[in-house]
Amino acid sequence: MATGRTHRPATRSRGIPEATVARLPLYLRALTALSERSVPTVSSEELAAAAGVNSAKLRKDFSYLGSYGTRGVGYDVEYLVYQISRELGLTQDWPVVIVGIGNLGAALANYGGFASRGFRVAALIDADPSMAGKPVAGIPVQHTDELEKIIQDDGVSIGVIATPAGAAQQVCDRLVAAGVTSILNFAPTVLNVPEGVDVRKVDLSIELQILAFHEQRKAGEEAVADAGVVPPAARKQQPSTDQGPDGDVPAVMPA
Repeated sequence: MATGRTHRPATRSRGIPEATVARLPLYLRALTALSERSVPTVSSEELAAAAGVNSAKLRKDFSYLGSYGTRGVGYDVEYLVYQISRELGLTQDWPVVIVGIGNLGAALANYGGFASRGFRVAALIDADPSMAGKPVAGIPVQHTDELEKIIQDDGVSIGVIATPAGAAQQVCDRLVAAGVTSILNFAPTVLNVPEGVDVRKVDLSIELQILAFHEQRKAGEEAVADAGVVPPAARKQQPSTDQGPDGDVPAVMPA
């Protein structure tokens, strides 16, 4: 789920649709896995299956990048990794500040995927004075009083909010006022931001609720199957030999 507005839209200025931009990380993840296995080329069908999209959509997405593959050979894996990384801005170093070093913030700090994808954790920030100086993932936690100075000194443009909901908007306001223009929000609340600031919201509870819905539906379908009951929607429609009042035979009647 994403909210927010645009800034520095290098890809969008080239006419790449938002939906395509959202799928580029999926392609990059699949391509990176192929690269790690030293796979030199991949067909659109294979890559689409690995990314969870259909091949026609993949080919259309890659056409926006100017990459069309080679007939009978497919796409060059290493070149596509570079091309998509460049398009996403991952070929440069992005300093990131994480605010809120509780269990979630600490887990994010320890995530090893940041560095390999072009992101550098520049600072860890927490409002608890007792946390100041404590190392998390080898980085000493700093107090929120230092937030603005850290952003300016390190040229931070991406902030991660992992605070309780009640503190998130205040943290967001300080990040924006200090020059941060992109925010990844893990707090269970909606942030209000000015024009020119992008917000991506990650709400774990919402994702779990969606999974619960699907689990409930599957459980209901299994219960119906175990009982040997055929749901009305699944029943076959059979022609009836019963005649209508005028001697007509209805085209379809429920069996």
